[in-house]
Amino acid sequence: MEKLDLQSADVTAKNVEAIAALFPEVITESRDDDGHVVHGVDFEALRQELSDYVVDGAKEAYQIDWPGKLAAEFASNAPISKTLRPSRSDSVDFDTTKNLFIEGDNLEALKLLQESYLGKVRLIYIDPPYNTGGDLVYRDDFATSKQEYLWNSNQVNEAGERLKANTEANGRFHSDWLSMIYPRLRLAKRFLAQDGVILVSIDDAEQASLRRLMDEVFGEQNFIAQVVWEKGRKNDAKFFSSGHEYVMVYAKSKSTLRERKTAWREEKPGAREIWDEYLRLRELHGADDAAIEKDLSAWFASLPKSNPSKKWARYKRVDANGPWRDRDISWPGGDGPSYDVINPATGQAVTVPEAGWRYSNPEEMKRQIKLGLVVFREDDPTATPFRKAHLRPVEGENADVEELEYDEAEGADGEAELATQVRGTYFYKQSQVAVKHLRALMGAKVFNNPKDHAELSRLFEYVLNGKGGIVMDFFAGSGTTAEAVFDVCARTGLNCPVILVQLPEDLEDNLKSATGSAKTTIQNALKFLNKLGKPLTIAELTKIRIVKAGVRASAGRKPSDWSGDIGFRAFTIDTSNFTDVTTTPDAATQDTLDLLTESLKADRTSEDVLFEVLIDWGMDLSSPVTVEQVKSHEVFSVDDDALLACFEDDLDEDLIRAIASRKPLKAIFKDTGFATDAARINADQVFEQLSPDTDLKVL
Repeated sequence: MEKLDLQSADVTAKNVEAIAALFPEVITESRDDDGHVVHGVDFEALRQELSDYVVDGAKEAYQIDWPGKLAAEFASNAPISKTLRPSRSDSVDFDTTKNLFIEGDNLEALKLLQESYLGKVRLIYIDPPYNTGGDLVYRDDFATSKQEYLWNSNQVNEAGERLKANTEANGRFHSDWLSMIYPRLRLAKRFLAQDGVILVSIDDAEQASLRRLMDEVFGEQNFIAQVVWEKGRKNDAKFFSSGHEYVMVYAKSKSTLRERKTAWREEKPGAREIWDEYLRLRELHGADDAAIEKDLSAWFASLPKSNPSKKWARYKRVDANGPWRDRDISWPGGDGPSYDVINPATGQAVTVPEAGWRYSNPEEMKRQIKLGLVVFREDDPTATPFRKAHLRPVEGENADVEELEYDEAEGADGEAELATQVRGTYFYKQSQVAVKHLRALMGAKVFNNPKDHAELSRLFEYVLNGKGGIVMDFFAGSGTTAEAVFDVCARTGLNCPVILVQLPEDLEDNLKSATGSAKTTIQNALKFLNKLGKPLTIAELTKIRIVKAGVRASAGRKPSDWSGDIGFRAFTIDTSNFTDVTTTPDAATQDTLDLLTESLKADRTSEDVLFEVLIDWGMDLSSPVTVEQVKSHEVFSVDDDALLACFEDDLDEDLIRAIASRKPLKAIFKDTGFATDAARINADQVFEQLSPDTDLKVL
């Protein structure tokens, strides 16, 4: 019966295994610090295998580099021996929710989550702390000190004397920021599904560095867009007003999106209001299209210029399929097919457009004519006709242009949708809108510069492309991502479990260095939390915002397939639930030996242990968990007996047989729960007899 490893995945070891599969001849053996034989890589042999491609150390190469990069890269691979402890008191709908909120350092959280959610996340959005040139909140152990930076960048000699008179004052701050974000991005990539997408907000300070870094981590070929978010003009600027930020958009695999003919579209703003007015007029006038057209034109004319529906006033013609406008029937870009098209009313051939027909062959043209989607001109029967473009396209409408990668007439579920458009890479939304919304939601101004949840909701809906899936934000901050996801789900019916991670920053510590409006906001936040009797951290504010946002989204929910999940399982990152039982013979005493007989820490519960097992086994942390009494023992059943676990003592054969007879996929017991080695061996034999396919382990 094997023991669980109880530490996060050793990515370096996995990489060695991958190399071994490709080049077994370069694998050698060495001894680790404890004297154990381990596999390693003979890099000279590997260099020989890759002699046509390897870049030797001293050669110049196009890459982004900074002092501390190697340490940051190592940090992303190094395993940790920590765990996630569940907190039912901080959770909402713990037993049923699929959402997770993790309090702790996000680098550690990503390492703990990676086996459970490897390749399963559809969308990652992060808004990391911007580089202001000061100390970073996420001060990792491998971040360089000022003196280390100067040494590594050859600006001082061994005596610490400056070698360069004009040093770059902010170089170290760039390095520290890059060392912070680099390992987190490397880990984030592992979470993305093959058709997954990552969005990263950033400002001008690190925009250039982040772009190059993401090219390295995700691949330049997977870059999709650099979106500009204009938030308002600053009239006190000396030169130009820099009131914008960026959102970097990268795919896990852009080639996969192309293979699947993925095309992102969003509903045209104002289109739904036009459709609702059309439905009202259709009910009023019945089959009288002329009367509907007259009233619809009057409705368009009555709209103020600022109304988004006004832009689509060309959809004022009406037929049985709803409002439509005329569109060109020629091939986009020219060089389209040329063939005879007969006007069915006159029997005469019409003029072929200079760019060729939009439809690739006569059969498709005849189909479009039969659908009533091609309009011939009554005043000139031989003139080139035009095609109808409906506000809600008819099934199969205008779907034959070979250059297009998708069917304009169909949404993600194959049903006709309202008129859609491609988003541009620039949009405007005044920043104060988000500030006012969050102040109203929370009842006080407790966050500075929050992101706009409505704009993120639109952006998330756009890239999710009609498909649900896990959304992750490991810089949760004010909790905007949670509200944006709830909003998307409530509007569209998608089901998108969200995973959030937030560092429990101490607000009282932040207050010491805060000035101006930031200081006032922190003071407001402290009053707010003190009144509620909550811990004085940003993570507490985040959880409160999530709860309030969930209630708001649920209240505004439209009829949909959304599960209505607005809860979250709360976890905190902590040391392992198990004591470190390693010691040296000369340090061992009778007292210390007695302590080593029980590996579980005294302040930890069986549920704590269960979730550490789920992490180690790479199981979904939102899996349903039930607690049962089996043969007078407490037994956990996870995800309908995918896992059965018992961490009690005095394990007897009756219990083992009862669990084995349920044929779980996995089963686990406490090693010290068996009275003797014989009892543990007997358990192996019982499972071999009753459930040989069960993966059986002990702690």
